[in-house]
Amino acid sequence: MADMLTAKDIQDLLHVDRSTVYRMAEAGSIPAMRVGRQWRFPSDQVSQWLSDSATPATATPTVQSTTTTGNLPDAPLEKLLPLECVQLMQETFADLMDIMIVVTDMSGQPVTEVSHPCGPFKAISQLPNALEKCIADWAHFGEILELEPKLIRSHLGLLGTRGLIRVGRELKGMVIIGGIAPGEWPPAPEHLAEIAGEFGVTADAFNPYLDEVSFLSAEQTTAVLKMAQRFANILAHIITERRQMVGKLEAIAQIINQ
Repeated sequence: MADMLTAKDIQDLLHVDRSTVYRMAEAGSIPAMRVGRQWRFPSDQVSQWLSDSATPATATPTVQSTTTTGNLPDAPLEKLLPLECVQLMQETFADLMDIMIVVTDMSGQPVTEVSHPCGPFKAISQLPNALEKCIADWAHFGEILELEPKLIRSHLGLLGTRGLIRVGRELKGMVIIGGIAPGEWPPAPEHLAEIAGEFGVTADAFNPYLDEVSFLSAEQTTAVLKMAQRFANILAHIITERRQMVGKLEAIAQIINQ
């Protein structure tokens, strides 16, 4: 018969209080069985449960959902975040604020799908190499030394900003917000022609989409600038919590397997 762990053993391993251990046992979220009035936990099944909890999830076709173990501090951003969850959060923020949002690494490479894309982005998103100019804009956001978010003009003539995802002393990525109309929008015909020329198309390709941008008041702009960093801070907190949990699971597995 497998060795049995007590509730106190599980409490010490998971660093949780005893009532949490009991709730997990009663809910069936951890391998457990009643022995009289006490809960006991088969050590071999608990070990397997810990191993399963640290198994990478299956990636979806568009947004990967990955839980990783080992060397998390050096892992890329897409390995540190539960991307399906982040995508849902991002879409909620984008819809509520009526703005375009994407999460990128520090080189501007997107790790989520763009939420609430503005019209001009839709106009160029299917063009060859068009996304490279957007990535260049996003990468530029990461080169700005100021910590406080501010509005910056993009290749599309629209304004955007970013919040920095800081994990410990390292910058891991950015929350990019874009699609914000500047004071004079739509641009004058000659300026629109210049923007279109950068993407190798005529102004006619943009004309149907020019109204699909975010027209923000001064108060709304201030709120968006604050929200960019707040959202980034939430993602940083999620990464930190996941790193700590993975560390605990690996430590527990190592103790059980000794």
